[in-house]
Amino acid sequence: MRNKIRGAAALATAVAAVLTLGGAAEARPADWDRCPDGAVCIYPEGRDPETDPSVNPTDVFWSYGAHNLRNQVGHHWVYNNQTGGATANLCTQYNGGGCGEAIPAGVAVYADLTPINSVRLNRP
Repeated sequence: MRNKIRGAAALATAVAAVLTLGGAAEARPADWDRCPDGAVCIYPEGRDPETDPSVNPTDVFWSYGAHNLRNQVGHHWVYNNQTGGATANLCTQYNGGGCGEAIPAGVAVYADLTPINSVRLNRP
């Protein structure tokens, strides 16, 4: 069963890498323990917490509102591990402006963060 999950994760990562040329691909992580409940986490560039469970997030955001990013380029997994239906957005402007589609709670996206300057956490 674990091999099937890993195979599916590898396939999802490959598909996500192709799809990110036109936008973010979504996947529901099986178990990303290193992103605390109630937080939004960004993982290191090119590192997949599903296949490398030892990887820690580079950024963990807890509070609602905009969080400006620094030095985040290339493709990263962004996991919305908030609870109660709270969403998150990746935004091209600082301070939460120019936001893309909402990321639902419990969903991760593999996105190119090069044009992203902030992450916004939204109340349900």
